[in-house]
Amino acid sequence: MPLIIATSLSLGIWIGSAFFGGIKPGDSIIYDKLHTIMTYIDDQYVDEISTDSLIEKALPDILAQLDPHTAYIPASDLQAMNDELDGSFSGIGITFNMLTDTITVLEVISGGPSEKVGIMAGDRIIAIDDSLVAGQKWSQERVIRSLRGPKDSIVNLSIKRNSAAEPIQFTVTRGDIPVTSIDACYMLDESTGFLKINKFGKNTFDEFLNSMVLLQSNGASNLILDLRGNGGGYMEPAILMANQFLSRGDLIVSTRGRKSSMNSDTQADGTGSFKNIQLAVLLDEYSASASEIFAGAIQDNDRGLIIGRRSFGKGLVQQQIDLPDQSAMRLTVARYYTPSGRCIQKSYTPGNTINYMNEIADRYSHGEGFSADSMHIDKSQIYHTTSGRKVYGGGGIIPDVYVPGDTTGLSNYYIDIFNAGLLQKFAFRYTDSNRARLEESSNVQELLKNMPSDESLLQEFVRYAKTEAGIPPRWYYINISRNLIVSQLKALIARDVLGTSAYYEVINSSDTPVRRAFEELQLGNATAPIKDKPTESEL
Repeated sequence: MPLIIATSLSLGIWIGSAFFGGIKPGDSIIYDKLHTIMTYIDDQYVDEISTDSLIEKALPDILAQLDPHTAYIPASDLQAMNDELDGSFSGIGITFNMLTDTITVLEVISGGPSEKVGIMAGDRIIAIDDSLVAGQKWSQERVIRSLRGPKDSIVNLSIKRNSAAEPIQFTVTRGDIPVTSIDACYMLDESTGFLKINKFGKNTFDEFLNSMVLLQSNGASNLILDLRGNGGGYMEPAILMANQFLSRGDLIVSTRGRKSSMNSDTQADGTGSFKNIQLAVLLDEYSASASEIFAGAIQDNDRGLIIGRRSFGKGLVQQQIDLPDQSAMRLTVARYYTPSGRCIQKSYTPGNTINYMNEIADRYSHGEGFSADSMHIDKSQIYHTTSGRKVYGGGGIIPDVYVPGDTTGLSNYYIDIFNAGLLQKFAFRYTDSNRARLEESSNVQELLKNMPSDESLLQEFVRYAKTEAGIPPRWYYINISRNLIVSQLKALIARDVLGTSAYYEVINSSDTPVRRAFEELQLGNATAPIKDKPTESEL
């Protein structure tokens, strides 16, 4: 511990000198003292130590003393983290799950390397190159590292396919695989589109525009934009998206930092294509950062309805600083402010990241997840939208329409089958056994008609749960969870057959926030403005 503290202090001075204008008066004395301590430790400490390893361990602790979002990223993790936001990585082009300790292909990305060589959904990968995978308890991270690799490199796969007696060998040339931000895009009815965005990455805005063009071509004049679970990413795509809905001159976001170069005000330029569409934005406690910037711009400009639960509360701006060894530091350099002047960053104590990350659990323990009356609102931080409505700062975006968490259908039986992963396992097994028939369906409506009745599906699953995991059929609890189990099974089967968007198309039919948003749009409660604000020359 003394060694870690000494190293941490030394590194702190180094960071200060490297990024904040050189060594200040008095720093040289401390630096000399620490250098002496480190020299003695290196020369006389009872055990031999690795300085590099020590530095890697000490850096996260140093940066955690600043705020919860300033972070050190080791070189080994940086590429994977950047890939998720930069829009692509090099791999074989599949989505998979580790079902029963086997890599099971859930979806083959269209046009990707795996599709080109003939790998299919439902295939099991039993070996990667010379390494046996099936039954070896590989972690998901290890599988990802083995399947990803440099572009144009080769990976050999041994595949078990139900229709083949012997394993099939495939040689796959890795290629660029797009990382999509869009989980679902479809029409709820003839005038209402649904769009779910899972992050704000490099290509998110382009994917958003393409999705909106598709929805509008199908008649969408209303939009439900689902940002639940979206932890953010790059700020620019969120700003560009907000610009598409706002009128000329509307403020989108402000940033303020200690350095004047970090101060900015971003306004809509009036060129948006969706200024006359009714908009409802769904948020929950896992919607953060760029999601909150977008939602704050919509709410403060009275441009649409925010529906759901209070968002996470991340209002700090990070800048990535690349370090010489290919690692990086993400340093907080400014704060975000919504158009009304709110900083939506929730409170934190530097160095106490555990309490900060547990704050969401605290919300639920205080009842906020299930009652609007329990929602934390700092009444001392009152701000106003463009029409004069009150909104509040102090942590997160508070929705215009609160929708509590849905506990309908939860029972001890459901918790048991959920924790055992039986819903996903059964859905995949059912899909695998009936793939030829199910894949005749070209859309969700056709697929649902090709599924058995709700009662038959439930009975088959209950028998499976008893056989597979020894969970006895307790019908009192099963009947409590009946609708929840059946809807989850149908959605998971739809995902396995038609992809991720189909999952949401099925599950949203019983999703309370989606249904509430749909009702508000039907009532015209999120009416869009008619025209842009006039410029001074037009007045």
